Amino acid sequence: MKFGIKHINRVSVTATVTLTAGAVLAGSAFASTAQAAAPPAPKIVAKGGFLMNDGTGKTLFTKSADTRRATGSTTKIMTALVVLSQKNVNLNSKVTVQKAYSDYIVSKNASSARLIVGDKVTVGQLLYGLMLPSGCDAAYALADKFGSGSTRAARVKSFIGKMNSTAKSLKLKNTRFDSFDGIGNGSNYSTPRDLTKIASKAMKNATFRAVVKTQSTKQKVTTKSGGYRYMSWTNTNKLLGSYSGATGVKTGSGPTAKYCLVFAATRKGKTVIGTVLTSTSEANRTADAKKMMDYGFKK
Repeated sequence: MKFGIKHINRVSVTATVTLTAGAVLAGSAFASTAQAAAPPAPKIVAKGGFLMNDGTGKTLFTKSADTRRATGSTTKIMTALVVLSQKNVNLNSKVTVQKAYSDYIVSKNASSARLIVGDKVTVGQLLYGLMLPSGCDAAYALADKFGSGSTRAARVKSFIGKMNSTAKSLKLKNTRFDSFDGIGNGSNYSTPRDLTKIASKAMKNATFRAVVKTQSTKQKVTTKSGGYRYMSWTNTNKLLGSYSGATGVKTGSGPTAKYCLVFAATRKGKTVIGTVLTSTSEANRTADAKKMMDYGFKK
């Protein structure tokens, strides 16, 4: 009888140990699954960052997302958006390149699409010159073309007004433009959150999407004498071709802006879109964007 009791106790103890061990293993497995489902938030070099799910609008990552900062040439996303938002915009309409555009590039030591005075370039081609090599001459040409007024200065002022009214229509309270290209006069600023919203709006336009995902292009333009030449432009966005699913959007840099990048990618039907402002180098802004997108796709 004693033997039986001892045997029963041993069985109970063994069963208890087995159950406990099983519970620990199950708990560990659950913890591992939970950890896998919630990846650690990335640490980025940029002073400001924002990432969202472009399909749902859900915020995925923030770092000083509403702090106003200089935006450099990421401003040109709004330049393109204003052009493409014009009623019945004709992408084949031709614009004659003016000396004022090249003089501006020289005076500002600005990034250029290398437009040649007298050439006739279409609006569609100017968008490639704007977004790929980040041509401030292309930005000037578009502002001159789509602004209203009897003088170039008036047309440029009108165009910048359209940029600001578009920002207002998007309910962006921390964005203001005082230039068509990001070379501001002290009052050109936005935030990672606002710039992401501008890009999200722009990416709904098929022409914009086609332009910003292009790594390089060769465009045939008409010369002053009636002949033609080819303009070759390469995208400054290094994510294209190096990050799986990358679809855009725009780089930016400047003495105050440092290094900026608005970016987007799509994987398995999920699109993430975001911005980093005031990073420390080209390499770091790209690395920041990759970290954020990797994180966003796991969430």
